[in-house]
Amino acid sequence: MSSYQDPSFTIGIEEEYLLVDPETRNLAHDPPTTILEECRKRIGDQVTPEFLRSQIEVGTKICTSIAEAKEELRTLRSCIREVAKAHDLAMIAASTHPIADWDLQKHTEKDRYNILAQSMQTVARRLLICGMHVHVGIEDDDLRVDLMGQVSYFLPHLLALSTSAPFWRGRETGLKSYRMAVWNEMPRTGLPPQFDSYGEYRRLVEILVSTGVIEDATKLWWDVRPSDKFPTLEMRMTDICTRMEDAISIAAYYRCLLRMLWRLRRNNQRWRQYDRFMIAENRWRASRYGFDEGLIDFGKARIVPFPELLEELITLIREDAEFFDCVAEIEHAREILERGTSAHKQVAAWQEACQAGKEDADALRHVVDMLIEETAHGL
Repeated sequence: MSSYQDPSFTIGIEEEYLLVDPETRNLAHDPPTTILEECRKRIGDQVTPEFLRSQIEVGTKICTSIAEAKEELRTLRSCIREVAKAHDLAMIAASTHPIADWDLQKHTEKDRYNILAQSMQTVARRLLICGMHVHVGIEDDDLRVDLMGQVSYFLPHLLALSTSAPFWRGRETGLKSYRMAVWNEMPRTGLPPQFDSYGEYRRLVEILVSTGVIEDATKLWWDVRPSDKFPTLEMRMTDICTRMEDAISIAAYYRCLLRMLWRLRRNNQRWRQYDRFMIAENRWRASRYGFDEGLIDFGKARIVPFPELLEELITLIREDAEFFDCVAEIEHAREILERGTSAHKQVAAWQEACQAGKEDADALRHVVDMLIEETAHGL
């Protein structure tokens, strides 16, 4: 494909939700199949089963604007919530469940998931985690791989704004995104390698396929990757946001960052390449602290408070936000900093319930109630 083809920058969002019993607040580990059937009657193939039966996944259509993506996501979230409620269940958007045990879950009977469970064993069975993936249309193969290497620098910033996984099996982990710790046990995860061309990337895929390590490139679970199904660059690092407007803000950031990097390339410039080890350190900091303790600015060789980094980021992509008519969505990140991410709110709700005299188990059920309510915000 010609390296001079301008990207379309279309956008699509995928989200994974958890189904819970509103009485016990635990996961519905064996929900009725009629939930998926009813959802498909309403929204067709935009809803799919996930690895665990207590999960359900949705994907927007290809959108040309952030406003369109927001309406799509509102429709999808509303559908899942309404159908779950009709089956006496509730839906939460969080990357881990505060009290659920992974070893009590049942995986979906589907060839892809059966193979995954067989090949990965306990590592796969522990995948009681949910994420948000954002696709942006970049039709040129080489450009897609080039931008993948550059945008990796910014992904820890987006993770810090999205954290929603502070609890695991009834314990406060001390991490804002324990999901990342679980995900890291899987092979072929983390930051992508640096490739000089799309051809180099495809040669890696072909070696892995020909040796029988993977069936196709969908088994490369990097934090950002060229989609094997669509001409898109798929961002996979972030937690799922409990509030829909936070998810839209992060999707807008990712789209604007890609356009900013494309503008640099168009002017024969590029973002400085940093070693994956260095970026991985910020990835860990975002997982551990969220935005509380700042991230490393490698150019300045110091840890910079996140509010300062955010303002620099807003300035960097303002032209692109204006182009995409999503300045409000970009500036919404300031509100996330002010009130906290889902992880902050979950820990605060748990602490307040404990201080009010509730036993730890009751305090965690209170967190689930908060998540149910927050997931419905804006629908």
